[in-house]
Amino acid sequence: MISNNEMIRIRRQMQRRIRDVVAERRRTRDQDPTNVSPVSPAPPGADQEVCVADNGPG
Repeated sequence: MISNNEMIRIRRQMQRRIRDVVAERRRTRDQDPTNVSPVSPAPPGADQEVCVADNGPG
């Protein structure tokens, strides 16, 4: 069985990985000149940090 501290550590690690992937994709998108679209930019707050829901143990 996973202890509470280990569950917290795993959750934080997952959040860190998600944040790193989102940041890397944002950097790639910002550096890619062919990815310019005529559509209006994303609404404010669209690129905020993703939080993982806590559905309890299991």
